Amino acid sequence: MYKREKRSWMKHLDFTVVDIICLQLAFIISYFIRLGLELPYSNEPYERLAVVLVLIDICVVFFMESYKGILRRNHTQELRSVVINCTTVFLGMLLYMYATKQSEVYSRQMLFVYWGLSVAFEYVVHCGLKRLIRRRLRSAKNQSVMIIVTTDELVEQCIRDFEDNRYREYVIRGIVIVDKDRQGDVIRKIPVVANADNFFDYVRTNVVDEVFINGNSISSSEALAEDLLEMGVTVHFKLVHESKMMPNKVIEECGKYMVLTSSMCIASPRQLFIKRCMDILGSLVGLVFMGIAYVVFAPLVKFQSPGPIFFSQIRMGKNGRKFKIYKFRSMDMDAEQRKQELLSENEMDGLMFKMEDDPRIFPIGKFMRKYSIDELPQFWNILKGDMSLVGTRPPTVDEFEQYKAHHRARLGIKPGLTGMWQVSGRSEIHDFEEVVKLDTQYISNWNLGLDMKILFKTIQVVLLGRGAE
Repeated sequence: MYKREKRSWMKHLDFTVVDIICLQLAFIISYFIRLGLELPYSNEPYERLAVVLVLIDICVVFFMESYKGILRRNHTQELRSVVINCTTVFLGMLLYMYATKQSEVYSRQMLFVYWGLSVAFEYVVHCGLKRLIRRRLRSAKNQSVMIIVTTDELVEQCIRDFEDNRYREYVIRGIVIVDKDRQGDVIRKIPVVANADNFFDYVRTNVVDEVFINGNSISSSEALAEDLLEMGVTVHFKLVHESKMMPNKVIEECGKYMVLTSSMCIASPRQLFIKRCMDILGSLVGLVFMGIAYVVFAPLVKFQSPGPIFFSQIRMGKNGRKFKIYKFRSMDMDAEQRKQELLSENEMDGLMFKMEDDPRIFPIGKFMRKYSIDELPQFWNILKGDMSLVGTRPPTVDEFEQYKAHHRARLGIKPGLTGMWQVSGRSEIHDFEEVVKLDTQYISNWNLGLDMKILFKTIQVVLLGRGAE
């Protein structure tokens, strides 16, 4: 029997449970310090807050994937992660108190003491629990015994690849080289225990839980796997070597074939559902602000530049899908025709046009652009599903037609109202390749927590009028 590695957010249930205990302990001690030696659960408002605290923590873990790569974090990375997690939970509590109009009921001193204790407790417990988990993973008692089957040409690199995995639940006890008799040799501290002729005898007479087959021929690997499965051994055989270009892979069915699917980013249905829900809720709120902006700015736009209030243009969406984007018009009616005359003034190196003092923009249009008011009609695109709240900025058709192969990567996700480029000081970025780098970085590292981080930064950028032209 083979224990499959957990892939869901429940993989680190142990950390979730100990964090809830740490938060409750911090809550109790901070209550003792400020309000006396009695449990907060005997005080009805604090009892409710303790329950809300647990629910908020579970939501934070669920949405922000707080434990991703936790065993590989060093002490500094762990402290940073704990501070972010505890601060997010703390802000969630403040939001709850504000929304329910109960902020006056609770002691502020107690809450800030709670925040400090929660950071300290979680950090200490995380470091201790990780040490125990790592020790358990390195303990031979708890590890499966694995044999590697490979060729003489591939054996060195194969062993090096396994050495990079520090936290594994198996120990490699031997190597089998099928195209050369090297039995008795030791390669990178691992003995060659058999060859092609006596391999099955070795498996039959020794402790072997798993076999990793590292061969170039899929057909021969499958034949070997079938024989090993009859012996009750768990078999892994190589499909493809991991590379920086393909960090995300999943095995799935395609027609009647079992395939290895790879992409820049692989999202779960749960993640995509939550992202779409965020888009719908955000767009509904955004459309309210758009309506207010229309009442205020429509007369000014009409007065300064006669013509339609809204501007629409065909843009390129996910993987080259065309859609019509909407904005409040901030330029004169002949802006597209005059663009050709201004190409020599382009401040961008590459396939985007940007000009600091663009003469096509009328006065109120400059104000609207500074605070991104002209972007508000795109909430309609988001509600329709053409765009998302967070993504990459959609190029124009003529920009897209000049793209090189690697530029197309930035269209691998649905375009967004805001994104990594917008919150990274887009006014200071003058190289299109840097834009592509930021966009592909966003796609490769996408998660719901990153979207939330970008949204909060966007609010800050918009309110301060930074990063837009």
